[in-house]
Amino acid sequence: MLELVVFICGAAVMILEMLGSRILAPYVGTSIIVWTSLIGIILGCLSYGYWWGGKLADIRPSHRALSFIIFLSGICVAALAFSKSFILSFLQEHTGNIYLVSTLATLILFAPPSTLLGMVSPYAVRLKMNDVQTSGATVGRLYAISTVGSIVGTFFAGFFLIAYVGTTNALIIMATVLVATSLLASMRDRRAKVGATAACITLLIGSSAYDGYLAGRGLFDVDTDYNRILIYKSSNVESGRTMQVMVTGPHGQQSAMYVDNPTELALPYTKFYKLAGHFKPNMKKTLMLGGGGYSFPKYAMAHYPGMEMDVVELDPHVTKLAERFFELKEHPRLKIYHEDARTFLNRTNTPYDVVFGDTFTSHYSIPFHLSTLETVRMIYKSLIDGGVVLTNVLSAIEGDTGRFMRAEYATFKAVFPQVHLFPVKHSQDGLRRQNIMLVALKSNETPSFTSHDPELQEMLGQLWTKPIPTDLPPLTDDFAPVDHYVTAMQ
Repeated sequence: MLELVVFICGAAVMILEMLGSRILAPYVGTSIIVWTSLIGIILGCLSYGYWWGGKLADIRPSHRALSFIIFLSGICVAALAFSKSFILSFLQEHTGNIYLVSTLATLILFAPPSTLLGMVSPYAVRLKMNDVQTSGATVGRLYAISTVGSIVGTFFAGFFLIAYVGTTNALIIMATVLVATSLLASMRDRRAKVGATAACITLLIGSSAYDGYLAGRGLFDVDTDYNRILIYKSSNVESGRTMQVMVTGPHGQQSAMYVDNPTELALPYTKFYKLAGHFKPNMKKTLMLGGGGYSFPKYAMAHYPGMEMDVVELDPHVTKLAERFFELKEHPRLKIYHEDARTFLNRTNTPYDVVFGDTFTSHYSIPFHLSTLETVRMIYKSLIDGGVVLTNVLSAIEGDTGRFMRAEYATFKAVFPQVHLFPVKHSQDGLRRQNIMLVALKSNETPSFTSHDPELQEMLGQLWTKPIPTDLPPLTDDFAPVDHYVTAMQ
């Protein structure tokens, strides 16, 4: 029976760690900084648990004590399920530094259950130890079983649990299993343990019912294989018009749609994609990297009758949500590919007039492999002569808060003859973090920055005309310190 207990607790450790990334993502993103905090602290807590569990086992080895440790770990996981949002919101509000927020959040939320789960294996070894002659085999067998449990937990969480039940429900299920597992270690105090198990099951039912209640009020919290996604109704600050909003990361809205006009562009930065029509009139074949709520693809199908567009969206569940909530419909001129943008660029031989980029959805979690020189070269290769690339970047331009923008500018300048920046709101404030449309031209011919179209002229008027410091080298696959650059933007 101890073997089964060790297996379950080993699985719980890895499930907890993988759930941790989803729990932290809406508040601090999924950068290497967050993963470093999560992995480092959980490993540290496991090490402390190994030491403490072995020490306690030598003082008073009993199945009842082991059962209590496992029971307490389940209670901690249940408490985590219901305290995470409050704690993370508090830390985000009162602590602006991502290093500090991710470290404190991991310590407060994950240290207690990780430490307790770390105590299980050495304690079980002490209980199983009958003969010093076979002690090595006993230790090796139980730790192997624990490791196999961790492997199973990793695949179970990554392939099934998170995507199908969500983070909160997964935590409650995990708490229920741990409390029930404490009965396997010892049947003592079974009334309290059975009661706690029943309470966890009740919480799970209640959580599912609450999810249904929120969905009835228009708020959907969805976990996919790649993202945790929030969808809800909001209103435009200026006009008061109702919008359907998609959020996939901390701060801001990644996609939005006016409910009364689904093809109208709702977020200011998406309107700047219209500049493609100025720099490349009569564009025919285009590529969009990043789908999200498919705001611009819907607009393009409605307003550019001669345009064909390929959209590359990593997460197929995002596309399904766009179809369900954002009026995305099949269109003969719109093709959707579900794969990583980099792998698509690696294999495509299609010549495009324009490439649109919308993969940098948050400054907290920028996919570095889409920002490098190697990627930009593939974009350049995919364009016809005279082609244009327009990509949205969330950054400042000057100062420490503009380091990522300057590095990305240097990366595009190393490949394209011309690169121009169009800050979406504050064209003269280089220190302000904002959406910036980077426009790169595969042509040496100087373009016009005037238009007879008042809307296009207003956007062209946002052109950044000040010198851009050349203090940072281009980003490469080998060296792309994106996470380090964006920490200054907190």
